Amino acid sequence: MTNLDNLCIMTGNANPELAKKIASHIGVPLCDAYVGHFNNGETQVMISESIRGKDIFIIQPTSQPVNDNLMELLIMTDACKRASAHSITAVVPYYAYARQDRKTRGREPISAKLVANLMTTAGVTRVVTVDLHAGQIQGFFDIPVDHLAAAPVLASYFREQEIEDLVVVSPDLGGVTRARIMADFLHAPIAIIEKRRPCPGCAEVMNLIGEVEGKTALLIDDIVDTAGSLCEGAKALHERGAKRVLAACSHAILSDPATERINASVIDQLVITDSIPIPPEKQSDKLVTLSLAQSLADVIVRIQSHRSVSLLFNHR
Repeated sequence: MTNLDNLCIMTGNANPELAKKIASHIGVPLCDAYVGHFNNGETQVMISESIRGKDIFIIQPTSQPVNDNLMELLIMTDACKRASAHSITAVVPYYAYARQDRKTRGREPISAKLVANLMTTAGVTRVVTVDLHAGQIQGFFDIPVDHLAAAPVLASYFREQEIEDLVVVSPDLGGVTRARIMADFLHAPIAIIEKRRPCPGCAEVMNLIGEVEGKTALLIDDIVDTAGSLCEGAKALHERGAKRVLAACSHAILSDPATERINASVIDQLVITDSIPIPPEKQSDKLVTLSLAQSLADVIVRIQSHRSVSLLFNHR
C-alpha cells in the first residue's frame, strides 16, 4: 500500500511543467515552495509547509542554465534536510556534465563525479535519472541510483506508426547498445555509422555498417546538442539510399544552431522527450515531444511503496 500522505513532490525552475504532470499522475499536489533569486542573484528557497518526516522528491533536470539549475537542486536539498525531511530523492531526468565522465587528456576534471559528490553532500539520499550518457556514472554515487530508460516510451510511439522496412541506426560505435535495445523493442535490424571527430562539436562520417537502402532509417541517440552529428548521419543515410530518415533522442538540448540544422536536414521527424523543456524559439514542425511523466510517476510510487522498479528499466 502506498503512503501518499508522506509523499511530497517539489520542483525548481528547470522543468515545472514536467513536475506538475508527475504530481497529477500520482494524484498529489505540488509542495508549496518558492524557488527564486535574491536581488544579488543568489538562489532563494522558501518552503511554506511542514515537511518534517516527509519523503521528498525534487523534480529538477540540470538543463540550461545548467549551473543555476544545479544550484537550485543543491539548495533545495539543503533546505529539505534542515527541515527534517525523512528522505530526499533527486529526480534528475537529464544529468548535466555526464559527458565529462573521464579524463581524455591531462589536467581535465571529471565533472560528472564532482556533481555526484555535490548532490550527496547536500543531502540527496537517492537519485532517479533517465538515460545517462555514460551508465557507469551510477557508480559515482554511494547512494541508490534508479536509472530509467526512455526507450519504452520512444518505442511505443514508433510501434503506433506501423513503419515498414524499419532499420534502427546508431550514430556512432558508442551508441550500439542503445540502438540494440530500441531494435529489440521494434523487432528491427540495426545499422551503425562509424565516424571520427576532427574537432569538438563536429563529426565526419566515415563508414556505414549495415543495410539501409530502400528502408526507413531511425537514428537513435541519447543527447542532441548542436545536432551536427545527427544531421550529418541523416545525410549519410539518405546518400546511401534510405527512403526516409527519422530520429529519436532522450534529451534535446538543442544548442544553437541545432534547430536551423534540423529544419534544413533530410530528417523527417525528430522524436524527443520532455526531460528538458523546449523554449518557443527552438520549436520546430519536425519535433514530436513525448512525456516521461507517467514513467517517472510510476517509479516514484514504486519507490514510495518499497516495491521493485526494475520492471520499468530496460537497460541490458
